[in-house]
Amino acid sequence: MQALVYTLIALAAAGAGATAYFGLTFTPAEAILVAIVFGCVSVVMMERKLRQRAENRLEKAIEDLSRLLATDAQAGAVLGQRINAMADINAGSRLEGVEADISVLGTVIRQVAEAVAEMEDRVTKSRPEPRDRMIAAPTPAPVVRTDSAQREPEPVIPLQTLRQALAEDRLIFHVQPVVTLPQRRPQGYDLVPRLMLQDGEMADRADFLPRRGGEDVLRTIDGVALVEAVTIVRRASANGQPVKLYVPLSRATLADSMSAEQLIASMEANRAFAAGLIFAISQADWQSLSTGERAVVDAVAKKGAGFSLTNVKSLRVDVAEMAAQNVRSLRIDAARFIEEPEVFTDFHASDIANYLNRFEVALMATGITNERQIVELIEDGIALVQGPHIAAPGPVRPDLMVERPRAAVTPLRRAES
Repeated sequence: MQALVYTLIALAAAGAGATAYFGLTFTPAEAILVAIVFGCVSVVMMERKLRQRAENRLEKAIEDLSRLLATDAQAGAVLGQRINAMADINAGSRLEGVEADISVLGTVIRQVAEAVAEMEDRVTKSRPEPRDRMIAAPTPAPVVRTDSAQREPEPVIPLQTLRQALAEDRLIFHVQPVVTLPQRRPQGYDLVPRLMLQDGEMADRADFLPRRGGEDVLRTIDGVALVEAVTIVRRASANGQPVKLYVPLSRATLADSMSAEQLIASMEANRAFAAGLIFAISQADWQSLSTGERAVVDAVAKKGAGFSLTNVKSLRVDVAEMAAQNVRSLRIDAARFIEEPEVFTDFHASDIANYLNRFEVALMATGITNERQIVELIEDGIALVQGPHIAAPGPVRPDLMVERPRAAVTPLRRAES
């Protein structure tokens, strides 16, 4: 293509020289010079145009290359993020969780197999041996078992006397620490109602709380406990020492519409401190809640408060459902759990606490009376304990109490070593 262009330039230069010689009467030398100058100028212009075209093509190629490099860099960044995500995956912890689940499942299967084998042995032993003649054996009368140990004793203080004491403002609240093992640092405090008798002695709640009836008294005690708890939590937070309080709550409060509304309103007004309040309610009351009472519990949970189930007789429950309802701990009797763990659960004693912890529900052992129980509970992985061996209920600091006449009090006490 360039050869044709240069040929045409040469012809045009020859034409320009001939025009100058014949038309303009130039001399032959001048006509030849005109042809050479015309040819040189045409060649220079052609070369300049070709160079500009080559530069434009080069710039476009560089832009395309830059675009490809940017795409490659973006793909490399995405690949790097995926590699980092794969590196951050902690496969070890997942495998540990799977291994723990398999271990728990194996324990359950083994216990089921042992129970089936035991039942087969009993059936085999209970079969009658062949006799020469059939003798009608008397049918044994059904045996009704009563577990007196599980029956709560009746209060020694009559209900009328309790009402009079409440009217005279002789109900006070002490605190009993809940500690973590093995450091024995306070994790929270139980708000323990106690009754000051006329002779100055203190009556524990087992001595005056009504077992049947007296719903109005229970609602009054719950209301006073809530006021105490809110005051303590607010003042402790203001002093820079937030605490966690376990507040007693009865079904009588949840069943009464006015008391339930006051409870929800109080939690709404103190939403900022609701995380420090955990309502302690018995497992029997929790499992027998009606639809309306369950709605009150859900409303309280939405405000940020939690729940702790007391007097737990069985751990064969839906832990995931309880965790969704903001249940944070289950309380069991330490002595009975150590002596008869199979009464509470089909899991191994050392596995049940870890299983509950996966749902962020703690297993709390109460009624600790000696050091041997603590050692066995540590071996079983139970971290929260409470009892007279740890620390007895004690008064609250005066600056955290509700402003009303009370007996002399001393500061919150840490758990005794």
